[in-house]
Amino acid sequence: MGTLLDVIDLQTHFATRGGVVRAVDGVSWDVAEGETVALVGESGCGKSVSALSIMRLVAAPAGRIVGGRVLFKGRDLLSLDEDAMRRVRGREIAMIFQEPMTSLNPVLSIGRQMTEGLETHLSMTPTAARARAAELLSMVGIPDPARRLGQYPHQFSGGMRQRMMIAMALACEPSLVLADEPTTALDVTIQAQILELMKSLSRRLGVAMLMITHNLGVVARYADRVNVMYAGKIIERGTAREIYANPRHPYTLGLLRSVPRLDEPRRARLDPIEGQPPDLSRLPGGCAFAPRCAFRVERCVVETPPLRPIGGTGHVTACWEAERVTRAREPVGEAR
Repeated sequence: MGTLLDVIDLQTHFATRGGVVRAVDGVSWDVAEGETVALVGESGCGKSVSALSIMRLVAAPAGRIVGGRVLFKGRDLLSLDEDAMRRVRGREIAMIFQEPMTSLNPVLSIGRQMTEGLETHLSMTPTAARARAAELLSMVGIPDPARRLGQYPHQFSGGMRQRMMIAMALACEPSLVLADEPTTALDVTIQAQILELMKSLSRRLGVAMLMITHNLGVVARYADRVNVMYAGKIIERGTAREIYANPRHPYTLGLLRSVPRLDEPRRARLDPIEGQPPDLSRLPGGCAFAPRCAFRVERCVVETPPLRPIGGTGHVTACWEAERVTRAREPVGEAR
């Protein structure tokens, strides 16, 4: 498989009264054709801003992409003019936003919102676009699609609205879909249905997917590769199997330990990651995770660790003490 999207040293900053927030701070990752890649981390680590930067939807004037390249099919999206970028959005790269009720226009019918992209990008006639929209609603499991095209977002349940967002994202048969926590607002049963739907459609249509989430169960089941993000940086990367079996960064280890598991004896309590995420406008020197890390040594607070390979499997981590970090061992020493 060839590389479809290659993000290189992406930097996105926000100017605030408290200083410059480095929301995305030199991030690099890639997505191959037909692959599902996960971007994982707690709230505020820069996951959604990374996706918005790819689509060039960062809110100006406070937000600015200040550096890096985003190569999609060999073209740098950051160098395109606005008209060329508008032709990419929806047609070649689509995005499923986190909360459908804030993404769907409440005063336009579902049919109009679905046909607009088809008419704009594929030059379909209104009749052909409406027939295609009904076909897409049927594909994502919405019954009686022809009638429901005339309805409005408030007349659908949360799960159905999310299905509509998926249908709209796939309408123009894009090569890549950016899914920004697509199941956050849904109950667990509907979550499972939506995720299975996305995976089956991705396989059937050959669409690559970037899945942004903090749900590690979702990642384990659906992702091929995983990028773990903390404080605006990628701190660990590898295949999903390797990350889960052999995490080599304390933050990744902490995320995995904080999730209940059905294949282990019941414990009295989960192991949370102590402390709070750092202020991205006042990042500490050295490793940003050091103040919360039980593995840290003196070097961690003065030198920022680069991503370096662990073994020969494409597994990389940004930790000076990676050799000590395994799920089988307890950390040596205490966080001070």
